[in-house]
Amino acid sequence: MALRAVLLDVDDTLVDTRGAFRAAITAVVGTWLPHLDADGREAAVQRWAVDPGGHFRAHTRGEVDFETQRRRRAADLHETFAGPVLDDAAAERWEDAYEDAFRHAWRPCPDALPLLAAVRAAGLPVVAVTNMLTSYQQVKLEAVGLAGYVRAVVGLDVVGVGKPDPRPFLHGCGLLGVEPGEAAYVGDELDVDARAARDAGLIGVWLDRHGTGLQPGDVPVVRTLAELPRLLRLVPPLS
Repeated sequence: MALRAVLLDVDDTLVDTRGAFRAAITAVVGTWLPHLDADGREAAVQRWAVDPGGHFRAHTRGEVDFETQRRRRAADLHETFAGPVLDDAAAERWEDAYEDAFRHAWRPCPDALPLLAAVRAAGLPVVAVTNMLTSYQQVKLEAVGLAGYVRAVVGLDVVGVGKPDPRPFLHGCGLLGVEPGEAAYVGDELDVDARAARDAGLIGVWLDRHGTGLQPGDVPVVRTLAELPRLLRLVPPLS
């Protein structure tokens, strides 16, 4: 089938969320874990990004709410790096400091706007499919100047479960009136994004933004969004 729509992840696909994580964790570590040296601060950033306890994934499965997953991740960080125990009042202050620094650090990925402009020039609509709450991601896209290119956001709250469940992808296709096979989906996580979209019937593309160099073989891979127009045969392609 001819391509009729493009679905995109938000975090670390359109928005540099990893950079914002770094800014936010650096801010709270400076207050709550001041004993950490540069290596320790970097380790804290990496632990937050990896989330070894799987708390965010539990949130995407509908098992815990957003506040609970973040508080559990904060508690894990403090336990791992010898920080103080966070009671409810402390956890609320921690959350406020994190969220303030996080929002101030939101930036678009440098290749996001050129890609969205190319998709628009090709006459294809865009829907964002994300494992965050819809309203939160709408605010984020507006803050980085990309909201005008996205027709709708399908967040975790729309179908009650997140990726890799097929329902968010299928809902996004339904909003645009296209069949799954007529849509491509691009995201930075191999299993949760590319393979899950493929299993839902879409053209699943893995954005290996973090440079793993892996060649999975079962889904197409791009290193930057600048490679997408050629892969998807959009007109005009990016120079």
